[in-house]
Amino acid sequence: MTEKKSASALSSRYRVPPGARIKLADFPPDRIAPFAAKDGKEKAERLMAGNLEKIGDLQNILYASKKASLLVVLQGIDAAGKDGVIKHVLSGINPQGCFVRSFKVPTEEESLHDVLWRVHRNTPERGMIGIFNRSHYEEVLVARVHKLKPKPEWQKYYEQFNGFEKMLAENGTVILKFFLLVSQGEQLKRIEERLSRPDKKWKYSPSDLIEREYWDEYQRAYEDMLNLCSTEYAPWHIVPSDKKWFRNFLVSSIILETLQKLDLKYPVPKEIPDKKGH
Repeated sequence: MTEKKSASALSSRYRVPPGARIKLADFPPDRIAPFAAKDGKEKAERLMAGNLEKIGDLQNILYASKKASLLVVLQGIDAAGKDGVIKHVLSGINPQGCFVRSFKVPTEEESLHDVLWRVHRNTPERGMIGIFNRSHYEEVLVARVHKLKPKPEWQKYYEQFNGFEKMLAENGTVILKFFLLVSQGEQLKRIEERLSRPDKKWKYSPSDLIEREYWDEYQRAYEDMLNLCSTEYAPWHIVPSDKKWFRNFLVSSIILETLQKLDLKYPVPKEIPDKKGH
């Protein structure tokens, strides 16, 4: 299989099929298929450079045409690499045509509205690429694991989230959801690195280690999220993230493949002046 064909097949290989009953234990966090361990990183980085250039070109057409929007949702446990994906995969995008939103603890105002109110307000308009660093899915992850809400309340969110995403898709928003899967060992290594490097220490929070105590509970919550909310119109992709180079390559490849399928074209001006400027 050529490198080009390997890259084009990645979306279906790592997508969670609608109605699936996957177990995260069946997905190695250090998987790098279709690459080999010997020279995989070199090949992936070469292909990724081409991906980023093409994504940048297609984003320009998306911005100019205003025919659709793209919403990229990033979820994963602490240190899985959400910030890294934003930095490395989306670095070639024109800032004028994209934005990043993070969803932390709801404010008092946000808590007085329905669970999707603050999310809908931040979805991308046509022509834009929106990136969610965490998202509405925190309501079936953190709220569930730490029992911040009763089960009957968070359990109903799965259906609400599917309905919300279907509405967005039917109105021109293309949705890609990425779950960054990292092993316990690699996560601890990254947390320790945060403590040892001045340029990363600011990212450390005591909660990083506290959350590790809930590892198994989070894995079950992630599995339900993936199984109940991966749809044809808003698919989840499981991204093995122990190897940062593979994580970045895979996400860039799926974004590129998705933009290419939109078959975007620059708009034609309604009136074109003649050579004399009239």
